[in-house]
Amino acid sequence: MTNLLASTKEILEKLVSFQSLSGQSNLDMIAYIEEYLKRHGVSSSLSYDETKKKANLYATIGPAVEGGVALNGHTDVVPVKGQAWTTDPFVLTERNNRLYGRGTVDMKGFLACALAMVPEFQRAELQRPIHVSFCYDEEIGGFGAPVLADDIVSKNFKPDVMIVGEPTNMGLVTGHKAGMEITTRFTGFEVHSSQPDKGVNAIEFASRFIGKILEVGACLAAEPKIGSPYDPPYTTCNVGRIDGGAASNITAGSCEMVWEIRPIPGDNGQAIFQEILDFSDNVLLPEMRRVSSEANIVTILDANMPSLDASDDSPAVTLIRKLTGSNTRGVVSFGTDAGYFERVGLSTVVFGPGSIDQAHKPDEFIEISELERCLSFLHDLARYQSQ
Repeated sequence: MTNLLASTKEILEKLVSFQSLSGQSNLDMIAYIEEYLKRHGVSSSLSYDETKKKANLYATIGPAVEGGVALNGHTDVVPVKGQAWTTDPFVLTERNNRLYGRGTVDMKGFLACALAMVPEFQRAELQRPIHVSFCYDEEIGGFGAPVLADDIVSKNFKPDVMIVGEPTNMGLVTGHKAGMEITTRFTGFEVHSSQPDKGVNAIEFASRFIGKILEVGACLAAEPKIGSPYDPPYTTCNVGRIDGGAASNITAGSCEMVWEIRPIPGDNGQAIFQEILDFSDNVLLPEMRRVSSEANIVTILDANMPSLDASDDSPAVTLIRKLTGSNTRGVVSFGTDAGYFERVGLSTVVFGPGSIDQAHKPDEFIEISELERCLSFLHDLARYQSQ
């Protein structure tokens, strides 16, 4: 295990050095992983976004048969701009049995464990394959995962189980909320602020739109799902950013806001979204256009991440319980790529090293003991797939 941990650290150091920010190209990091696998005699297949500047990677160790287990993670990380780091975020730093760096816990630590295990997977004489799969742009909506999911199910043989290695402290997570990421743009009509009745103030109408979002959110919160394991036990709405206007003496000609809905499994997120849209289309927009025919409201659903709701007897849940000996399971309110894989019929759970409490923060870190636990689990997985 000592040599395996050293190899994991070495790989993690390289992965952290790639500034693979969401929305930017990840091809340099993918090329490193592809070359690493090639050195170990493992070929990879890539699937791309429309620009060909971002790629998913999928590789198989073992026989080309059904019954495989796929280890999945995302290559992108969130920005460090504006965060007060005490170390270089793109240089792996070891201190007090922790490894610091952007992406160490979310989730390059899991990627490093999976890659470090490749030689052991090869030595294990696998009877059923272990696949490694890495996605782009999870952090901004999971844009790579549906491309990868379609690629996987198009192959001649596909895995029975997907394990998404997001940080869960190596605890089994079988469910999470969906995520709808939305942008709304208001176009008003600028006039001097001394005559506001002759203009259309985009910020004013955006404020009323926000009021509707908050009203819907309050109604959802007033009817929590009794017995739900989620915290909070209801669908939530949030306005994350708003920007608009030019000066205090001009009615705002434009305003843009980004907001989200996180539907709990079982809730109809599209219906909630439509209720808010109906308010803008049937109440706000007619008022705006009575003053200016050029006034407008445009809402774009930027991302629609599906929820995860794995059944207690699913192949993925059964496998994790068999290997860990634990019958506990949990849910989380944050989203992952897991729902995309479940949606195409791949039995999926979330199970990985580290704590989500450390993700996205300055001085992000993963405990070395968590990497050791992950490596131990992957060793057990290799032994199981060899039987």
